[in-house]
Amino acid sequence: MNTKYIFITGGVASSLGKGIIASSLAKLLQARGLRVTIQKFDPYINIDPGTLNPYEHGECYVTEDGAETDLDLGHYERFLGVYTSKANNVTTGKIYHTVITKEREGAYLGKTVQIVPHITDEIKRRMLLLGATGDYDVILTEIGGTVGDMESQPFVEAVRQLQWELPEEDCMSVHLTLIPYLSAAKELKTKPTQHSVQMLQQSGVTPDVIVCRTEHPLTEELRRKIALFCNVKPGHVIQSIDAWSIYQVPLNMHEEHLDELAVRKLGIENFTQPELGRWKEFLSRLKHPSAEVNITLVGKYVELQDAYKSILEAFVHAGAANDCKVNVKTVQSENVNAANVAEMLAGADGILVAPGFGERGLEGKVCAVRYARENGIPFLGVCLGMQMCVVEFARNVLGWKDAASTEAVPQTTHPVICMMEDQKTLTLKGGTMRLGAYDCHLEEGSLACSLYGRTEISERHRHRYEFNSDYLEDFEKNGLKAVGRNPGTGLVEVVELPEHPFFIGVQFHPEYKSTPERPHPLFTGLVKAALTHRDYGPEKK
Repeated sequence: MNTKYIFITGGVASSLGKGIIASSLAKLLQARGLRVTIQKFDPYINIDPGTLNPYEHGECYVTEDGAETDLDLGHYERFLGVYTSKANNVTTGKIYHTVITKEREGAYLGKTVQIVPHITDEIKRRMLLLGATGDYDVILTEIGGTVGDMESQPFVEAVRQLQWELPEEDCMSVHLTLIPYLSAAKELKTKPTQHSVQMLQQSGVTPDVIVCRTEHPLTEELRRKIALFCNVKPGHVIQSIDAWSIYQVPLNMHEEHLDELAVRKLGIENFTQPELGRWKEFLSRLKHPSAEVNITLVGKYVELQDAYKSILEAFVHAGAANDCKVNVKTVQSENVNAANVAEMLAGADGILVAPGFGERGLEGKVCAVRYARENGIPFLGVCLGMQMCVVEFARNVLGWKDAASTEAVPQTTHPVICMMEDQKTLTLKGGTMRLGAYDCHLEEGSLACSLYGRTEISERHRHRYEFNSDYLEDFEKNGLKAVGRNPGTGLVEVVELPEHPFFIGVQFHPEYKSTPERPHPLFTGLVKAALTHRDYGPEKK
């Protein structure tokens, strides 16, 4: 069977959930026994989101091979349970960088370099790259932005050309649009969808299926009207009604026959019905928890929920694994200080100090760590959160009042967190951090080892600064143990307080590897410890 390609575009408004629809369809096709992956083509000119402020673009997701990518790749991995790579996220910046580099090398033999064919040819090459490996039966390609955007036009043109070049049964177009509800008129309006599809058709792409985001069910009459005016077959207009969880969407799409439409359009024979038993079990636990627990997330970017998307989803997975609902309260670390920390973190059964960069809000994170340490509250520090638990311990246990990370205080006399040696000579910011998966050896008998159930692990990283091992002996003599290290470099990856009910700091990002069917052990452990603290914590005695 030839590799099949499904292109997913969006119209009317941004943030409709193309990534969730792409992930849901991919999950259904995977559950039918097909080998599936998803790729994201983003229209912005940045090479990658690694240098973007989280307020601009949400979290920067990191793949196993060290690519800094769009957060939608996190959805892809969580739904499919398979890893993505550098090839799965392409931006306009990467396309133009490649084309301009080729032009400088003389690859175009003096030709005038133009959007068509040179830019579109490079886009098409990237779109077909994963298919050329022979590893996949179906590749879904999500086109970022909204149809009609100037930035998206070359990508839509590339899709048009591929629809013309590929055999008809190897290519499918899905268009996600919005059916707004006017409360004053008490009716759903189809005109925005008609205009969106017309704009797509003017670019030469006719969708095979239209997926309509809606707050209210679509009547058969409305579906037929959309099909008629948008030139798609009756039955190929389906609804994506607001769901109680994003993980419910695959089941909703199956009820709408989206996966069946796909396999028939793509001529995939001998397909089976999707096997979704484990997915349904997860959803059942998620929807009917027997307990609740309160986790406080202390971070710098809490005003934008997507800045900590993978962490929030990891708590959803860990909650289901513990048969409980996890209520995550976010606290802006800039607002936390020694005088108000007890008030700001009141009611927390567990505390997570989140990743981040820069000096802003660091002191609030240090205060939060101290509060968790001194009050026996289950604690997890991730990346910068781990670094701040080292700084806090140095100041308040070891007595080094000026202890700091050199990121914030370059001249400190106790640089307990310092820049990694191989980072000191770098001048370019984009894609130059310690990125991707690295091995870590856990000490037998440590809490981390008991949670993972093994001594050898691999986790993903995104940082420039590290624990300063010159001070390791002082820390360990006083109770903060380095229980996880990189076997090649000796870099401290995991620290613990053995005398504390649950106190772990990790230099890596465990949230990137958490999925509904494989919740991450550090998050499940934190939630379990938070449940115990809720019932038997020091204040309950």
